[in-house]
Amino acid sequence: MSATHLLLADSLAFPEGPVFAPDGSLWCVELKGGGLIRLQSGATQKIKTGGAPNGLACDAAGRIYFCDAEENAIRRLDPATGKIETLASELDGLPLNKPNDLAFDANGNLIFTCPRDSRTEPTGYVCCLTPSGNVTIIASELYFPNGLAFTADGDELIIAETYRQRLWRGVWQSAEKQWHGKVWATGLDGAPGPDGMAFANDGTLYVAVYGSSSIMCVDAAGNVIRKISLVGKNPTNCAFDPSEKLGLVVSEAEQGKLWSLPMSTSGIPLNQS
Repeated sequence: MSATHLLLADSLAFPEGPVFAPDGSLWCVELKGGGLIRLQSGATQKIKTGGAPNGLACDAAGRIYFCDAEENAIRRLDPATGKIETLASELDGLPLNKPNDLAFDANGNLIFTCPRDSRTEPTGYVCCLTPSGNVTIIASELYFPNGLAFTADGDELIIAETYRQRLWRGVWQSAEKQWHGKVWATGLDGAPGPDGMAFANDGTLYVAVYGSSSIMCVDAAGNVIRKISLVGKNPTNCAFDPSEKLGLVVSEAEQGKLWSLPMSTSGIPLNQS
């Protein structure tokens, strides 16, 4: 890795889901450490949550939403009070299937993936959690649905199908809670494949491809146009710094590190409920 790439945190127990809060703080999870990490003003804080926290999202009030693959739940931390609450844990009376990653749409709906053990059978699905607490399935029969991202206008949703090394893309109808997707990008080869992702302002999608030692850049036509080499073979997710100071932040699980990669482009703002 270039010497200009900055190491932000080390010795993390399977870091995932970097996200920036409105106050500028950077958050990630320790999937195998049972907690959240906050980096702010040069200080690192560890917050124990229990379970197996995974992807992250943040609302306009600075509350942190995270998937919990062990508790089979969508949970929320209020950093101001330290309170952690469960927002959803069931679908039609059954436990959620190991929620993995999540993102808000422009209307406050929280979209999240549930891969469970769908590595060899298409049993993974994707859900929508409404502000009122209702959970519905928006996509199913997938091989390990994982990372997800909305386009800048919020009209389309991209979902990574990790164990098929491909991305789905389709129109998201927020009011109807419906998604109409089709395979958009293939050949994101890793062992197993694409994980978390983030859009740049120019429409390029930056995809952390687990097992590939790289971030793959996908253009509007679904073509991989560039690869950014990393130290560590298992990048799990990435996020653009809204202030542009840290460029693209990448979590990497093999070595347990959080990296800052300088970028000449910035990322689209994430929706915040």
